[in-house]
Amino acid sequence: MATSTATGPRLPDYKNGCITGLIPALLGPQGTKEIPDWMPGCVKGARQVVLLVIDGLGWHQLQKNLQHCPTLAAMQGSSITTVAPTTTVSALTSITTGLAPAEHGLVGYRIDMGARVMQMLKWGDEKGDLRNMYPPDLIQPCPPFMGASVPVLSKAELEGSAFTEAHLRGVRARGWRAASSIAVEVGQLLRSGEKFIYAYYDGVDKIAHERGFGSFYEAELASADGIVKKIQDSLTPGAVLIVTADHGQVMVGTNTMPPHPEVMAMAAYQSGEGRFRWLHARDGVQVELLARATTHHSNVAWVASKEQVIDENWLGPRLGSATRKRLGDVVLVPREPISFDDAADTGPFILQCRHGALTDDELDVPLLATAVK
Repeated sequence: MATSTATGPRLPDYKNGCITGLIPALLGPQGTKEIPDWMPGCVKGARQVVLLVIDGLGWHQLQKNLQHCPTLAAMQGSSITTVAPTTTVSALTSITTGLAPAEHGLVGYRIDMGARVMQMLKWGDEKGDLRNMYPPDLIQPCPPFMGASVPVLSKAELEGSAFTEAHLRGVRARGWRAASSIAVEVGQLLRSGEKFIYAYYDGVDKIAHERGFGSFYEAELASADGIVKKIQDSLTPGAVLIVTADHGQVMVGTNTMPPHPEVMAMAAYQSGEGRFRWLHARDGVQVELLARATTHHSNVAWVASKEQVIDENWLGPRLGSATRKRLGDVVLVPREPISFDDAADTGPFILQCRHGALTDDELDVPLLATAVK
């Protein structure tokens, strides 16, 4: 396992065990006849595959709560890494396209689009929807699932959203309104002969954000494990269920702060999110902004210039020109359980658990599997 250094964090393992490799390994020319070493062995030779993404289920949080997750605890596998930043927009797009954020271009929760800073889940800003200004298929042009039209099980209310169009366009949507429907749908699709099914469940992430770790989180883990058990029970002979996640979580609570006033005096605006905060410098002060940010925040965060992030492939290799323009000049990536506030980045409640940074708790996600022979 790679480790953090004095000058920078541990980075995603883009070349080996990373969520970017899932779809190429499962839908490539060889299918499951040949699988990478980091894939659970029971996947090899599977005739049908169900890939379930449990939003927010970090590997280390799972290991601490295995007593609530007997089904997941009994599955084959270990951990792989997600991408940087460790956030839903970037990671889900990386799972479906098989590409790192540097390539697909969705590099965070709030992205500098030039004229506007857009919140990517809403595909808008404080002035409203930006779908017409920034068409999803142009902002993220890479096709999901290697161009195949696969059945996708996700919340019905997410169908038709701009972010869904950006990372799931061309799929055959099978929206569910109750989580109990996921396993029923999976069983029907397997019996109809579908070779690959993608399913997404967001309950763990929601509860962690709103309630933090504790009894509510433990109850949600047990509920999610129950969903996995029902899907497992619906598998047909020759089918395999693979479970992974987009990121883990860190308990932050009220440990939030704005960047230091001397830092913000040189920043025109911010993008990203609290645990991967991009600062966009005022004209001509990029070097000074980096120096001030390092002075005031290197005790709790990794502070890096855009050039360092690019040169060290934090967001992955093969950075596109459009993606480069979406990055700030300096990034603050907390290694402590804190978050950097932005007045333009608000929500209905204070988030208890957060993610986005490159700590082990956020970076490591499960890759577990079970098969029916």
